[in-house]
Amino acid sequence: MSGISTLFDAVLDAAYRLIDALGSLTGAAFAIILVTLAVRLLLLPLSIRQAKAHKARLRVAPKVEALRQRYARDPERMILETRKLYAAEGTSMFAGIGPALAQTPFVMVIYRVFVSATIAGHPNLLLAQSALGVPLGDHFAAAVAGGGLFGPPALVFLGLFALLTVLAYVTSRRMGDVRPRALRFMPFGTVLFAAFLPLAAGLYLVVSTAWTAAERAILYPKPA
Repeated sequence: MSGISTLFDAVLDAAYRLIDALGSLTGAAFAIILVTLAVRLLLLPLSIRQAKAHKARLRVAPKVEALRQRYARDPERMILETRKLYAAEGTSMFAGIGPALAQTPFVMVIYRVFVSATIAGHPNLLLAQSALGVPLGDHFAAAVAGGGLFGPPALVFLGLFALLTVLAYVTSRRMGDVRPRALRFMPFGTVLFAAFLPLAAGLYLVVSTAWTAAERAILYPKPA
């Protein structure tokens, strides 16, 4: 376990140094945007594979449901026939899980860079820089405490929350008639998270969520 932790810390430190070096040229806030976009672009092939797997599952869903009804009293036969069906369609019951899991380490690293006060035993200097006059390490509560709910720092956070709310609404609308319906409220969790995260992480969430919304609009078009 310590070996994994050491490896993660090394990768985290490398990512931090990259963003810090880029930030010296563009500014930390813009560096966060660029690196977030670069990471999402790097992960795009995995997202495409995941979308293809999703479409394949939708295509065979009626046949799978028919098998479930046909072999309702014979679960083993149902599983066997379902596997045969997926194989015949060139996919599997677990298609798309691999690409989704493969994205997790990348997202974890880039996210940790923007929330960790220290990296590799050194202060995270990115959080000391600012965006629109607000330190990237500041939280919403600190902004309100320092300048009031409608002070300039708090307004930056409120603007960020508004962007996340719009993106969450768009994402929720594209989810369609998902079951259970409570799942449609999950995208709004980013707004809640941002309220307790430093501004740097909130900026990351906005860019990443915007990418996800655009990606889903392209890769998961609604049927006509």
